[in-house]
Amino acid sequence: MKYTYDELARMIDHSLLHPTMTDQDLETGCKVAAKYRVASVCIKPYAVKRAAQLLQGSGVKVGAVVGFPHGGRFTEVKRYETELACRDGASEIDMVINIGKALSGDWKYVAQDIGAVVREAHQHQAIVKVIFENDFLPNDKIKIKLCRLCEKAGADFVKTSTGYGFVKGADGKYSYQGATEADLKLMRAHCSSQVQVKAAGGVRDLDALIRVRDLGTARCGATATATMLEEYKRRAKAEKKGS
Repeated sequence: MKYTYDELARMIDHSLLHPTMTDQDLETGCKVAAKYRVASVCIKPYAVKRAAQLLQGSGVKVGAVVGFPHGGRFTEVKRYETELACRDGASEIDMVINIGKALSGDWKYVAQDIGAVVREAHQHQAIVKVIFENDFLPNDKIKIKLCRLCEKAGADFVKTSTGYGFVKGADGKYSYQGATEADLKLMRAHCSSQVQVKAAGGVRDLDALIRVRDLGTARCGATATATMLEEYKRRAKAEKKGS
């Protein structure tokens, strides 16, 4: 196999963000994350305390989303949401930018919004992944500008998507791309080595996970964790048997 099990498993932020997630779903999801030894669970802020209890001693980190999913909350609300999540046990924060402000070109607002969350998280020794929601951004110029703002603000990661950025077309139907190869290449190219890239949305099988790794992606949000890593085990076993 091209990568070891741990190299791929430790890329995964196991996503537990569906709007209908129950307490039982949270517990089951945390058990999956622990079983497969992934990097983290990515969950809603109210669930952080329980997830931290469930994952204690597992080596799996707890990550919380902030301003999720549309990024439109007051900056102070995002900062406070970050503070509470960190107090409850989150060591990673995935924040959504104010998408409308980015589209308006109000870069001062966007920079202050990101900076407030970064400063708060770093006070608690937590890392920050900044979500662009690329499906809503019409051109690469905006994405490049966001990469530069994130680097200047001290963010630890730039991230493609929430996984819930559905775009309504002229026909009334919704579409979603998530983490595209073009966007991952662009974001990696326009951040220094101090800032990592996270893919989210659309990575549902092992080959896709390997592909985003090949593109220089350090983390990947996923719900299909078990499917991908069981496939890895199957292939590794077959490879060993055939050697």
